[in-house]
Amino acid sequence: MSSKDWLEKDYYAVLGVEKSASSDEIKKSYRKLARESHPDHNPGDPKAEERFKTVSEAYAVLGDEKKRREYDEMRSLFGSGAFRRNARGGGQPGGMPFDVSDLFGGATGGAGADTRFGGGGFTDLFSTIFSGGGGGAGGPARPRGPARGRDVETEVALDFEDAVRGVTLPLSLRAPGVCDTCHGNGAKPGTHPVACPVCHGAGVTTRNQGSFSFSEPCRNCQGVGTIVEEKCPECHGTGGVTKTRTLNVRFPAGVADGQRIRLTGRGEPGERGGPAGDLFVQVKVRPDELFGRAGDDLTLTVPITFPEAVLGTDLRVPTLDGTVTLRVPPGTPSGRVLRARGKGVVRKDGRAGDLLVTLDVLVPARLSDEARAALESFAEQTPPAAREHLDARVRRFS
Repeated sequence: MSSKDWLEKDYYAVLGVEKSASSDEIKKSYRKLARESHPDHNPGDPKAEERFKTVSEAYAVLGDEKKRREYDEMRSLFGSGAFRRNARGGGQPGGMPFDVSDLFGGATGGAGADTRFGGGGFTDLFSTIFSGGGGGAGGPARPRGPARGRDVETEVALDFEDAVRGVTLPLSLRAPGVCDTCHGNGAKPGTHPVACPVCHGAGVTTRNQGSFSFSEPCRNCQGVGTIVEEKCPECHGTGGVTKTRTLNVRFPAGVADGQRIRLTGRGEPGERGGPAGDLFVQVKVRPDELFGRAGDDLTLTVPITFPEAVLGTDLRVPTLDGTVTLRVPPGTPSGRVLRARGKGVVRKDGRAGDLLVTLDVLVPARLSDEARAALESFAEQTPPAAREHLDARVRRFS
């Protein structure tokens, strides 16, 4: 991805979001578009594959807070006319003759194409142009060193009990990885990368333009310092291939819906010997047919009859690892919550939450003649409900 791409491509339009969109909105749109255009869902469709690459490229920038800020700054600056093209194709920052192509190292998509700012950010772009160095004012440009790999995010659905108890599951990922044939150096087996004949391994070149001296990443080796004369037949000199990896991921007991598990160093491999990125696993917990969850507590709703609520009863209810008997006291109203201590989710310190049982008093829709007669007899002997405060307000409107 070159600097020129940042000016020419509207990544917000690619993802179908506004420039003011939040990180969550960007992520949601990316996931939807990635699912729709993923090669696995569109086998043999080159347009879908190209669309998937474009969407992934856009999210790689807008999904990273730092890159998104730099992208917005760059497009805002150039879109405002801060660099005006003149008749010979150059620009005039501050009234001085300038060739806009210097911003991109003459990037045309070929061997001389420069990647973004060598990892230094938007500020380093201008320090390279106007002070002659990417390492600070007056300093020489630095060759592109090791670069950390990108983070990878995926989603896993867990059963309710697995999330509560903890589980280890195999996770298959199709993502870029180090080529097993050349072990990442891009050279044909039996050969090795050689020092670039243009920069002699330095990774940078210096040239003069008027009163300015420009140090920039070498266009011949793209700032790496080495070139591959005989490319690996598997990765074609890139050092990486897209492949399927299977990882055994441990989900700790009590993992919650929406929680992200971070696996350090399990993301995309780094470039030029840099460290790998991280893998973030987003957890989705399937609902259980009986139990719910509130933090470390499990919840359960149990129906009881009217006589059980009035007279009281011993209630046997299930837990995740057995059963427990709870005492329903006489005169229990509908909605009362009984607590079974220690029967919830086990915390990290070994202690457990509780099981919260909500009682739901059932009102029968139909009664037999005998039941109705018994209930009417019960009603005659039962004191009326205390509604004096309500009756007083009703009388005001009579």
